Amino acid sequence: MDYERQPYRRCGRSGLLLPAVSLGLWHNFGGGRPLDSQRTILHKALDLGITHFDIADRYGPPLGAAESTFGRIFPRSMRDEVVVTTKGSNPMWDGPYGKGNSRKHLLATLDRSLERLGLDFVDIYYLHRDDPDTPLEEQVATLDHMVRTGRVLYVGVSNFSPERTAQAARLLRQLGTPLLVHQPSYSLLNRGIEDSLLGVLEEQGVGCVVYSPLAQGLLTDRYLDGIPADSRAAEGRFLTADRVTPEVLAFVRSLSELAEARGQTVAQLALAWALRDPRITSVLVGASSPEQLEANVAAVDNLDFTHEELAAIDRAAKESGVTA
Repeated sequence: MDYERQPYRRCGRSGLLLPAVSLGLWHNFGGGRPLDSQRTILHKALDLGITHFDIADRYGPPLGAAESTFGRIFPRSMRDEVVVTTKGSNPMWDGPYGKGNSRKHLLATLDRSLERLGLDFVDIYYLHRDDPDTPLEEQVATLDHMVRTGRVLYVGVSNFSPERTAQAARLLRQLGTPLLVHQPSYSLLNRGIEDSLLGVLEEQGVGCVVYSPLAQGLLTDRYLDGIPADSRAAEGRFLTADRVTPEVLAFVRSLSELAEARGQTVAQLALAWALRDPRITSVLVGASSPEQLEANVAAVDNLDFTHEELAAIDRAAKESGVTA
């Protein structure tokens, strides 16, 4: 493992360091894909200094497949050198106890996740989303219980509002189990967390690991000449064709010119831009090949932006009408 390949950042005010670019198993680690290819990607990640692997109980397809795949291909000799995360809250089985953030469901789904992963504990366990039908006190008390019983080292939340994040952080602090991290969506096409969430995280000392920093592939050169037949947009997998608008394409073309001047691809520029803010601990990227993963990690070779470059990006976004 090359620990010098990329920088590591402290997660909030904790003692935990995470690589700037981490591997997410949302896509490409479900069933129906060659296990040898998935193993190759995982080993390439380790070679690139990626020590942080982000999963959820629902990732597949089918449900749970990403956890099972990771459990089959992860080299156990490296357990102490990596951070493995998973998430609960999702609908996983039929009946009233198969979803949500009740203590009943969360403890059961964590046990199932650990079994699929083949691990005694996970390093970070997230509430994948808030549950308005379960008191927040019950949700965070369950996270605290997971830590105290040794099945989880750190806890986080994902897709929580700024207000509920602050409340969860305060409740967890009272229990003695600090909130480590929040995982929101963030990209050049989705800058909503800048309004208040990032401020809350800084105030509470909580890290921020962002997903979809490439906007499901829109922030690449993949769609500049139309929608490829084998793309997510063509297949309607997490990205629909109606999102590939003329405005978005105009913005990405502007980014392409800026990226070329920086010696980067559009994807590398987009990842570097997300990491420009020191409150962002890490960006999650997926990968369908070792080469794609290596190209994404190369974003860390140029993380600095001039004021003129940042202004040009904001101006291109405003002119295209895609984001504030």
